[in-house]
Amino acid sequence: MLGLRARAALLPCPSAAAPTPTLSGFARRLPLLGPLASAALSPLPPARPPSSSSRAPPMRTCSGGLSRPNTRVFCTAGTTAAPREGKEVLVQHLLVGEQDVRLLVDLEKSIITGGTDLSDLALEYSLCPSKENGGMLGWVRRGQMVPEFEEAAFGAPLNKVVRCKTKFGWHLLQVLAERDQCVLEDIAPEEFHAKMQDPSFLEEAQLIDVREPDEVDKASLPGFKVLPLRQFGTWGPVMTDEFNPQKDTYILCHHGMRSMQVAKWLQSQGFRKVYNVAGGIHAYAVKADSSVPTY
Repeated sequence: MLGLRARAALLPCPSAAAPTPTLSGFARRLPLLGPLASAALSPLPPARPPSSSSRAPPMRTCSGGLSRPNTRVFCTAGTTAAPREGKEVLVQHLLVGEQDVRLLVDLEKSIITGGTDLSDLALEYSLCPSKENGGMLGWVRRGQMVPEFEEAAFGAPLNKVVRCKTKFGWHLLQVLAERDQCVLEDIAPEEFHAKMQDPSFLEEAQLIDVREPDEVDKASLPGFKVLPLRQFGTWGPVMTDEFNPQKDTYILCHHGMRSMQVAKWLQSQGFRKVYNVAGGIHAYAVKADSSVPTY
């Protein structure tokens, strides 16, 4: 998704407890995204996941037989929380194949009664690429996930294990935290140009240009800090140290694509108000300020 020409770079974690994912891992960590997502963002598990016969369960199964889980959302706490409208939730999960019902139940029992950490089980058993990050999907909002997973995530009590089934297989998930939904918007070049004329805006806003240095040499806007996307591995891990997530943050690139990718990542890291300059500096030059060169 982020198009770094096969580069891998470290991303800061959604929380202090979560392991640091790679940049490619960030692009892969949402296999649950809905149809609006880019296909490149979501390499899916195999259409026919491996059966349970190919993998031994982590413990002995329960006595008395094993019934197939209901295909609807199942909360082990037995309660349903508020629908969390206008909220984002921090989600962790593991995924097993559709045929691996016994494994699913054993893993669930291990978490609930055995006190096993979901992160450890995700690392060992999950089919989702997020296993590399202990099953951490990060902060998600409505509309980003397939409906069954969204129903489970936004209906689950905090820190309670939830079982659900999607087209990818069976999931065990838990919501670790919730917060008000962050703002991520395009801003028109004309509107952004008007803001740029206000000296107080240049002092208060956080302006980030993710183009490469040779591009910045051809055309630039005042007040922007240049953080080339190719160097993400250098500045990504310290982003929340260098910038204030509570301040309005504006992202610029050439045509608005790379900047949107970075804007979405910043949002996932807790930046509250992120604005992508629509069409990039090219649109800004054409529509708002002809003194800025085009290239």
